[in-house]
Formats: sequence, C-alpha cells, structure tokens
Amino acid sequence: MAKDNLLVFGATGYIGKYIIERLVSGKESLGRISIFTSPQTAKTKPETLERLKRHGVEILIGDAMSDEDISNAYKKVNVVISAVGRNMIAEQINWVRLAAQVPSIKRFFPSEFGTDVEYEPESAREITHQQKLKVRAALQTSGTDYTYIVAGPYADAADPAYLSSFRAEPDVGSFDLAQSSAVVVGDGTSLISLTTPSDVGRMVFQALLHLDVCRNRALRVNSFTTTTQEIVEEFERQSGQTLAVRYTDLEQLRGLEKAAWANKHAMAPIFTLRRIWAEGGTLYKQRDNSLIDADDTETLADAVRAAIVYQKSGKREELKDKKFM
Repeated sequence: MAKDNLLVFGATGYIGKYIIERLVSGKESLGRISIFTSPQTAKTKPETLERLKRHGVEILIGDAMSDEDISNAYKKVNVVISAVGRNMIAEQINWVRLAAQVPSIKRFFPSEFGTDVEYEPESAREITHQQKLKVRAALQTSGTDYTYIVAGPYADAADPAYLSSFRAEPDVGSFDLAQSSAVVVGDGTSLISLTTPSDVGRMVFQALLHLDVCRNRALRVNSFTTTTQEIVEEFERQSGQTLAVRYTDLEQLRGLEKAAWANKHAMAPIFTLRRIWAEGGTLYKQRDNSLIDADDTETLADAVRAAIVYQKSGKREELKDKKFM
C-alpha cells in the first residue's frame, strides 16, 4: 500500500513543532514529509530547518499568499496539515481552494487543535471562532475530504497556555510557582479536558494512520479530564510548595472579557477562550481517542511535571508564535 506524502504549514510554530516532531519519529509509516515555510522563517530559524533536513524533511520556501508557490508545493502531495497561528487562519481558505484543484490531495487538516468552534449552536456567535468557521465552510464545499483535530486547551506552561503563570493576566487563571500562588476560575470543582502539546502531535499522527474513520468529521480528543483544584493539588504535591489560591468567579471573568474586547486588548481572545472552558466547552460524553488508537496519553502528573520544569527554567517565550486557541 502506497504511503501518503505530507505537506505541513506552520511546522516551526508553537504547536506545529510538536506535530512535525511526531511525524518525523514515525516517518517509516509515512511517505515524503515536506514543510512550507517563509523566507523570513528561513532566516530566523536556520538551525530548526537544518535539523529537519537531517531527518529527511523537505523544506519548501515560498510566499504563503502566492497561488503559484502554494500550487507548486502541492505537487505529489496527498495530505495537507496546517498548524498556522491565528494571524494566518483566514489564508487557509485560499489553500483549500487550491488543494481542490490537485487530484492527488485526498485530505486536508486545517489549523484547529484547540477549542471546538462548533461545540454547541451558540459557538457560532463567538468572536474567536469566526475565521475557523469560515475555513470549515470552505472545506465542506470544496470537495476535498477533511479532518478537524479538536483537542481543547493545552496542558502546557508556556504563556498563555492553561498551566502557565500567565502573569500578564493572572485573573483569568494562573499557576505561578515563583510567587507560590494560583488563580482559579470558578470554585475549582468544575471539570475541564486538557491536551498536552506532545499528545496533539500524537493525535495527528494517529489520525493519519486511520484516515477512513476520521473522514469529514471532527475528532474530539484529549489527554485527560481534571479540575483546577486537582491541578493545584498536583502542583503542590510535586513542587513541595503550598500555593496561595484566590478565585475569579464566572461573572467576574465575563466582565473582564467584555472589558478586554471593548478596550481592544491584544489578549481579548484568551479571555473569551478561558470563559468558554470555564463554561464546560471542553467536555463530551465520550472522547474520540479510541477511534484512532490514541487512548495511551500523557497524564495530569506528566503535564504538571513538565510545567514545573518549564516554570523553574525561567523561560518567557514570545506570544506571537503561540496558538492556544
């Protein structure tokens, strides 16, 4: 059976690097792996690209807004995977149009990997969801098969992911070891499903091995379901610290969200997503991991262990490359 050739957009970004890492580690099961990147990225991340080349990844450099460059990149490609950030979500509509003109392309994974933009009817009104909904609409009328990987919030410590200190806006949720503090939205007992970035990569890889079962549908997957109180307790257990916990109730969060949008706050989308998660927008009667043989996931303990290492390292990465949506 022929192996599928892959083209990945956004492979050097926040979530893309976890996806490409998992694809490379499982390359024996795949065909050619190529990434499309910009001349700017080629200048700023040469070591990353050289490392990928050493692992057999083909590097295609071009303009993501050029029909010619995209069409050339699509040659002999069977599956397109996009992991671009929020600033490039809308551009995928054109990539979908061009993919529909290439007979070899049989599947398109748009940049999702986070909050479910069609969780319930009311989701269609969320400001944060509008561009992804347009991409979904384009795919559903394109004639190209698609798969949406919906993983919910990331169990990670890089700002502003769910296990971060998020000192810029701690009132929307924070776990800060340096300050021995935590801010919990709600009373700490509500359930939330999270996915580690590594597991996002694993889910994409497993979906590629099970294309038939995830054809033209959303795969709602996660690493684990927990509560914020359990997260606080796990941080305390592993770090040996006692965290001073304060609480932001849901009405307060809604007020903060409204003010953020009114003031054109750069992080207004994060306020909305935190509110959606607090309202239960990550929960399902049954997750879809088993459909793609992906029940073996990282645990809360694994995620907190990694978060502690990250926080104690003192890293403060730039937010512009992040995709916590």
